[in-house]
Amino acid sequence: MALSLTDPNSFSRPDLAVINHIHINAKINFKRKIFQGSVILDIEQKEQTDILILDVQDLVLLSIINVIDKSRLDYCVEKGVDYGSKLSIKLPTTPIIDCGKIKYKIKIDYRTSQESTALQWLSPEQTSGGKYPYVFSQNQAVHARSMLPCQDTPYVKFTYSAEIIAAAELNVLMSAIKDDIENINNATKVHKFHQPIPIPSYLIAIAVGAIVCKQIGPRTKVWTEQELLDKSAYEFEETEIMLKTAEEICGPYVWGPYDLLILPPSFPFGGMENPCLTFVTPTLLAGDQSLANVVAHEIAHSWTGNLVTNANFEHIWLNEGFTVFIERKIAGRMYGWKVRHFNALMGLQQLKNEINILGNTNPLTNLVINLTNIDPDNAIGSIPYEKGHTFLFYLEELLGGPEVFEPFLQNYLNTFKYKSLNTMQWKDYLYKYFSKKTDILNTVNWAAWFNEPGEPPVIPKYDTTLTNEYMALVSKWITGDRIASFSKNDIDNWTSNQKIAFLTELVLSNKTLSIEQMILMNKLYNFDNLQNSEIRFQWLRLSLKSRWKPKVSTALEFATSQGRLKFVRPLFRDVYAWKEMRQQAIDTYLAHKDKMMYVAREMVAKDLHLVTQNNRD
Repeated sequence: MALSLTDPNSFSRPDLAVINHIHINAKINFKRKIFQGSVILDIEQKEQTDILILDVQDLVLLSIINVIDKSRLDYCVEKGVDYGSKLSIKLPTTPIIDCGKIKYKIKIDYRTSQESTALQWLSPEQTSGGKYPYVFSQNQAVHARSMLPCQDTPYVKFTYSAEIIAAAELNVLMSAIKDDIENINNATKVHKFHQPIPIPSYLIAIAVGAIVCKQIGPRTKVWTEQELLDKSAYEFEETEIMLKTAEEICGPYVWGPYDLLILPPSFPFGGMENPCLTFVTPTLLAGDQSLANVVAHEIAHSWTGNLVTNANFEHIWLNEGFTVFIERKIAGRMYGWKVRHFNALMGLQQLKNEINILGNTNPLTNLVINLTNIDPDNAIGSIPYEKGHTFLFYLEELLGGPEVFEPFLQNYLNTFKYKSLNTMQWKDYLYKYFSKKTDILNTVNWAAWFNEPGEPPVIPKYDTTLTNEYMALVSKWITGDRIASFSKNDIDNWTSNQKIAFLTELVLSNKTLSIEQMILMNKLYNFDNLQNSEIRFQWLRLSLKSRWKPKVSTALEFATSQGRLKFVRPLFRDVYAWKEMRQQAIDTYLAHKDKMMYVAREMVAKDLHLVTQNNRD
């Protein structure tokens, strides 16, 4: 059953009482690998109730008091699901009456546990500098509850402030504006933050380590360890151009700073759109800015996801589909409309591959998914990103093109800013805005788009100019043309994305290249030595497909040298599928799992059939 009326993955009942503001006090304890401190919750009662319901996971609760009179409040914790428990707090009998509204201020003293699924603790040896420890958070989708007691649902948005105590030699960053740093003594400092714009719990973020910065634009600093600073600054120097382009499409950027934090390699995603401070994987450091499109995606989230948010993760396409749609509009304006279409075709390729893996009738391939009794981590892949983008591209063309659809986009973002909504609310607004085009909208098969599995019911007609070159070469390799017909000049003028797409097509092809062909390809195109992580990933997958044994160790080394799920899971799956090498995949995972972030550790364990349910180590 669903855990609550508004969110199948949250026990909280914001329809009864809702959090408006959270103040976080925490001390970072690297020795024990915990945060210890308190949260002060500003609560507003919405309906008649004497209970506040929050989400928690693996938190040690020490006390809960009414801030006004310091009286202790009764509470109980009920174990619910693998990804969280229900905390019920008896509300004070003496509320604050403010302009006719019933409010409360509650303080919860607590500490996290070493099992917190939100936090990744790194020893000095796991950092670039090798001298100081590091910790960072990843709260999406439902991990904030393991960092602090909260209403862990995107249905609820609140402002927050924080005072974080850490060792003096370390820096602290959050998804907020830093106000001040004060010395407590020679050994510790307190870092103060505030986030004045309401956000959902999954956007609370923190990183603590030997982190330094470099200004790369009027609104942007790049933060990382000293060893990666110059390389990172170069890689993302076009961030301000992307930000301005996004503003042309979406309207003003409201968050103040747009900083980038390049994290240690174990970060499990390409990027995370934390407000004011996007988290980025170091696998984007290709040396030629060829993977900076991930930053365009995170920039777009400043509007779709952060400003306007899905009500729960069943409707995550409203976050991710819109964000991919805007990301590709940014690319189109910066590099030409053919690039936008090329990127859409690459995304369609990824979508078809994931549907093939999951199965064409799998309900997890629906655009709107049912997450009742399902951990969102186990359900959300590229489907909402790419099926959502395809749907929006189709609607844009159907309704008259960008000159018609982009004004709708800005109006939609302005209407729903600071709010959360679901798919039907979005559809109702679409009909309202295009009230003179209801005949056109009525031709859309809404049920098929929203609720039917498999490929999209309509595939837009994308321009194939930039795909034709590499597809011709794919065909030559697949048909086994004479060796003499291939040349190192074949791909000289290609972009990195064309090289990625070329390799991806070969990986997905029904044809398997011989090891002799693979050796020749590497000799001609030098794929072994290219630094672009996406190229390296697809090249290793292709090598495994051809059963090129020397590449197994290389693939597993790459899979364990960084934690990006996009790379880690397919490589482990590919080696596991090779029966002769299966045990090597399992042994490698077991040797490295303790250095993986929780979500990566759990996902790979499932891929290797080492767990049958969401059990923790």
